Amino acid sequence: MPFLLPILLASLAAARDVSISIDTSTLLGDLPPIARFFGADEPNYAYSPDGEALLSELGELGPHQTYFRTHNLLTTCDPIDDVSARLKWGCTNAYTEDTNGNPIYNWTIIDRIFDSYLERGVKPYAQISFTPKALASDPVEPYTFMFNETNTYNVIYTGWSHVPTSWEKYGELAYQWVKHEVELRGEDEVNSWYWEVWNEV
Repeated sequence: MPFLLPILLASLAAARDVSISIDTSTLLGDLPPIARFFGADEPNYAYSPDGEALLSELGELGPHQTYFRTHNLLTTCDPIDDVSARLKWGCTNAYTEDTNGNPIYNWTIIDRIFDSYLERGVKPYAQISFTPKALASDPVEPYTFMFNETNTYNVIYTGWSHVPTSWEKYGELAYQWVKHEVELRGEDEVNSWYWEVWNEV
């Protein structure tokens, strides 16, 4: 069977003319809504003036519900970070640890982000992903990065992208986050969101 592979690949790669005809005089029906999902790398823009204006426009699209998905919802902020001015970055400090390695959960920034969505008619497409600094496998490596239009994309793969050192702690983080959302917003509301585990894996 393996000897057929080169023949198959050669036949697929061969150039050929294709003719497509479209009869525009016949109406088949409405195009189903396809633009209901939006997203960004930078979650903290959601509560900036420009972010709020954009979310308002997205929330008014209708007639179907709009959702917003963003990276960095579990990423740790450095004290010197100005997250509002960073491309491809954002942070929430949702998870840190005390000196004994015990989890400290802080939902303040995630609440602010999701409040911005919901107040403007947009629902979260909540992404449970990226590694808090306390769980990064190499705490010595730079955890964060600076990105601009001249960088190669590879500069972004620093500590935030590590596999967590403890899947048990990471799983508990996900559980505590969802539990918090249900307690804050109600089960019916949270069940109307989408949830994604990790990102593009």
